[in-house]
Amino acid sequence: MTHPESFPLESSNIASWLPRMARQQPDTLAVVFPSGVDLKGKRTYSHLTYRELDQRSDQIAAGLHRHGLKRGMRTVLMVKPSLEFFALTFALFKAGIVPVMIDPGLGVSQLKTCLREAEPEAFIGIPTAHAARVLLGWGRGSIRHNITVGSRWFWGGKTLGQIAPAGKHEDPLLEDTREEETAAILFTSGSTGIAKGVVYTHGHFMAQVALIRDTYGIQPGEIDLPTFPLFALFDPALGMTTVVPDMDFTRPAQVDPEKIRAAIEDWGVTNVFASPALLATVGRHGVKHGVTWPTVKRILTAGAPVQAATLERMHKMLSPDAEIHTPYGATEVLPVSSISSRDILRETRELTDRGAGVCVGHVVAPNDVRIIGITDEPLEDWSQVREMPIGKVGEITVSGPTVTASYYGRPEATRLAKTRRDGTIVHRMGDVGYFDAEGRLWFCGRKSHRVELTDMTLYSAPVEEIFNTQVGVFRTALVGALIGGMKVPVLLIERDPDTDEHSELPDQDLFEALKKMGANFTHTRGITHFMVHPGFPVDIRHNAKIGREKLTVWVQGKFS
Repeated sequence: MTHPESFPLESSNIASWLPRMARQQPDTLAVVFPSGVDLKGKRTYSHLTYRELDQRSDQIAAGLHRHGLKRGMRTVLMVKPSLEFFALTFALFKAGIVPVMIDPGLGVSQLKTCLREAEPEAFIGIPTAHAARVLLGWGRGSIRHNITVGSRWFWGGKTLGQIAPAGKHEDPLLEDTREEETAAILFTSGSTGIAKGVVYTHGHFMAQVALIRDTYGIQPGEIDLPTFPLFALFDPALGMTTVVPDMDFTRPAQVDPEKIRAAIEDWGVTNVFASPALLATVGRHGVKHGVTWPTVKRILTAGAPVQAATLERMHKMLSPDAEIHTPYGATEVLPVSSISSRDILRETRELTDRGAGVCVGHVVAPNDVRIIGITDEPLEDWSQVREMPIGKVGEITVSGPTVTASYYGRPEATRLAKTRRDGTIVHRMGDVGYFDAEGRLWFCGRKSHRVELTDMTLYSAPVEEIFNTQVGVFRTALVGALIGGMKVPVLLIERDPDTDEHSELPDQDLFEALKKMGANFTHTRGITHFMVHPGFPVDIRHNAKIGREKLTVWVQGKFS
């Protein structure tokens, strides 16, 4: 198959990949969506070819333009993963309209805050999203255009069924956007506070496509199963077919493993993007029931460190030459570095279990990653920075082609997260870590999750990964609590649901075992407070980032 780069792009508009692929492979399926079962119980799917997706998005783009939505207009998109979601997103990009993407599971209060900050001028959503918008007053002072995907109820505006036909006979619309022009506002997961709107340019998206393609050797003609919808938007640029899984995307940890297996089997999926929480669920089920994914040759997992036990289970389901990659990054910049599961299981896992932190691999070129002294204050430029030597923990910073420049409407958050070096924007990851002598980057946790004691500072990952090796423990979380007027470290434990009830240790016996384990390492020796938690709060996007802020409040309440 001819590589997509043999066809010229019309412009720097990220949507220009779609007409290119529509010319190269017009009848190849672009998007496949589960639609249920037929009368015989056979799974059924709806789909769009590259030609159909290109034409459908052309019509919608022209219809939106005729309806008054113009280039640069911020437009909230609240549509469930579907054929319509893909067509709408590419239509917005083609028209130069700026989609505002917010996770619907953030909660009423956060959603209202995010919408107020984004100042959207248009709102495209399913009926329930519009009902919430009207009843809760979302975007009341800024939204002027309303478009409903489905049946319109008691609000005004148009439906997508009215918009699309209006552009049917128009010439294809592809705005010649500049690389530095805003393409989208993507909100963070809100796992460590109020979600922030990251401003993406078309140049950022273009750079991400190139880095992901080159880092993982993705080829045109592959079949992708993305369990995080936004990642699927890269597929047309990579020449892949997107198979949308049948799942609740706000609850990946609760996925039905059989539905994932069915989609992989039906379409011969070669690439899977999944959160560690989803892999933990399907891995446990797969090993228990002898499930295999023989066609999958690559899994990408991100959002939080993935446990070695999960990697081992997944490899039992994959072919011998398949690989699992864990790219490290954030909504603000991705990918930063990457490591393969074989490197983790062969070498770095043992170091992680002894408190070295989590290895996130070698830096993805041409990123420039540096470790700086930890501070919670803004850094206006590099002259205020103290770079840390190899082996010393500090804040992780990165500059490179995918580094975003700002948060929309959050100047103070931008000041705290960005600095400059020789005129280049540098993103402060908000994570702490270090480089080892072999040039590998190690993750030690969030900067805000460090526990500062009188004689040392404890970082979450180097502490938790030691205790996570205890039989009967699923995961742990380090928090600091004020007890008797002093800050002390407290380790919370989430029990392993697969532990046999007859071999499960009583709480006090488990605490004693963990205390003995911690006594073997200098940085965990002083941890003497242990508590079992019924179930850690996690982020809604990946179900993998532990909500330590909520856990801290929970713990403090126990000692008050």
